[in-house]
Amino acid sequence: MNLPELGAFLRTRRDRIRPAEVGLPQGPRRRVPGLRREEVAQLAGLSVDYYTELERGSAKNGVQPSAQALAALARALRLNGDERDHLFHLAERPLPPSAQGPSAHVQPALLGLLDRLSNTPARVITDLHETLVENDLARTLLGKSPTHRGPTASFVYRWFTDPHARAIFPPEDHPHHSRVFVADLQAAAARRGRDKEVTKMIAVLRRRSQEFAALWDTHDVAVRRMDHKKIVHPILGVIELDCYNLLSEDGRQRLLWFTAPPGSPGAEQLELLSVIGTQELSATEVMASERSFATQSGSRR
Repeated sequence: MNLPELGAFLRTRRDRIRPAEVGLPQGPRRRVPGLRREEVAQLAGLSVDYYTELERGSAKNGVQPSAQALAALARALRLNGDERDHLFHLAERPLPPSAQGPSAHVQPALLGLLDRLSNTPARVITDLHETLVENDLARTLLGKSPTHRGPTASFVYRWFTDPHARAIFPPEDHPHHSRVFVADLQAAAARRGRDKEVTKMIAVLRRRSQEFAALWDTHDVAVRRMDHKKIVHPILGVIELDCYNLLSEDGRQRLLWFTAPPGSPGAEQLELLSVIGTQELSATEVMASERSFATQSGSRR
């Protein structure tokens, strides 16, 4: 393992990324043009000490990055395909199937569009509903996505196996989302053919969820491109938004973003959401804003 080269490579990749590109504030006291070490560690889901040792390229503490850690760093640092492979080679790790697949790395066109949606909750996901990258507003609206890969990183998988995953939508909307998720997964499975990842995921879901098995056997298929959603936010309550999907050419990835018609309650709540995300308002302040919003809405009626 070429630790000095690995550390130098990580430092140069970190230096070239501007905070705004990953949804972080620039800040008046920032002394480096790129990201800080602690910011990279946070984005990759690693400890600061661990990432610091990687950058230092020292073998004295026995730092041996796993393939999972390398994949997380590749996403956090927004490496392109060649750079990601170079990172694995420097660490002397074989490229795992998840790193080789077309859905493992964010496609540049979708990433470029995501960077331009700074005022709109947006994320890039795979056709199995694993979040690859998201902006700050998406995290504020939907909560932070898992940093690991695998079945449990898929929201569809968690939807049918973890009751807590459903808290983001009102109970009366759950049957609709279940049908849409399964129909979308049917399309992904057919597109992927005999892909081991999706085949295993479907088999596990059929065993663990009677609801999934029954819906899967209907063979309904529909790629999700647009939907109207009610999202339950812990502070703002129910937010009604339109959710749009822009699919990549191969269908393996999609840019997903949320919006609302100008002047609608959802649009006003999105403005509040932006304030929460950037200024970290207290719950009291937000509740006061909500009461004002409710009063104004009542007067319009």
